[in-house]
Amino acid sequence: MYQFITGPLLWFSFVFFFVGCVVRVVLYIRGLDWRLDRVTYTKNISFGFKGAVRSIVFWLIPYGTQSWRANPVYTLIFFIFHFAIIVTPIFLSAHNIILMERWGFRLFMLPDAVSDILTLLVICCAMIILLRRIALPQVRILTKPHDILILIITVAPFMTGFFAYHQIPDSEFWTLVHILSGEVMLVAIPLTKLSHVVYFFCSRAQIGIDFGVKRGGMKSGGMKW
Repeated sequence: MYQFITGPLLWFSFVFFFVGCVVRVVLYIRGLDWRLDRVTYTKNISFGFKGAVRSIVFWLIPYGTQSWRANPVYTLIFFIFHFAIIVTPIFLSAHNIILMERWGFRLFMLPDAVSDILTLLVICCAMIILLRRIALPQVRILTKPHDILILIITVAPFMTGFFAYHQIPDSEFWTLVHILSGEVMLVAIPLTKLSHVVYFFCSRAQIGIDFGVKRGGMKSGGMKW
């Protein structure tokens, strides 16, 4: 069982994740229509590129946009949640030990205590996000069962990994569940709303091009729409 989920199933998950994300991006780009969107994508490229970069960068900075500043508490929770989700698995010491054993290289490794803190932050932030979805009417009305499922899929690898590392109560069982839950999340990313992993950059670039070319960016009246 262990050999299968750490061998063929793991490779399938990674390949599905990468290929699925590439397909998502390609389909997004192919779906762009300058006549429908009323913004040029192949002309005035310098203005569009600057707008795209600005849009992505400012949305990656906490409180870098008016929308982030309008909800300061949620913005902080949002950024902590996503920061910990990205940093923890990449720089976790256990993951990098496996990289060294299998591929002969490793990345910078976080102290285990720091990884524990980041993992607990993921879990706590997820609980706050869930409570927000339940408590606020304007968010609750938009929340569907699959939104809750996606949140569970996201948090499961962190919770099970925490249990496995601290042997609560059976490290072998939780290690298997941890690996499986991580693979489920990789497969779910291209298939669900978790695809915002790549769609964030696509949509922000598209909006940035719009603003960079015609909404306060390139101010010329001779453009045909």
